[in-house]
Amino acid sequence: MAVRAVRGAVQLERDEAGHMDEQVGALLTEVLERNGLTADDLISVWFTATPDLHSDFPAAAARKLGITDVPLICAQELDIAGAMPRVVRILAHIESDKPRSEIAHVYLGAAAALRKDIAQ
Repeated sequence: MAVRAVRGAVQLERDEAGHMDEQVGALLTEVLERNGLTADDLISVWFTATPDLHSDFPAAAARKLGITDVPLICAQELDIAGAMPRVVRILAHIESDKPRSEIAHVYLGAAAALRKDIAQ
């Protein structure tokens, strides 16, 4: 079993805790489904949020999905002029037999514009 990394992002419509839970939960669920993974395949997950998001920790959405024994951490993105606002990004480390080229990176909604080269 190899260690792989999966990227993903979602842009929130507004900075509200319930909305963040919903959108980040959808992102994590989609990452797992598209890659044929379960929570047991997760090694760790890094979450970043743009500086305009204050309502909650993105990792809280993972805990609400039942991902309770995986190390999670949140950080703030750089505050770059012109960057897309209200974005939560993830970098999940996983165990998978898939080759790196078959890992599905998930960019939902408007966040697909962030990485057109790898968004699937």
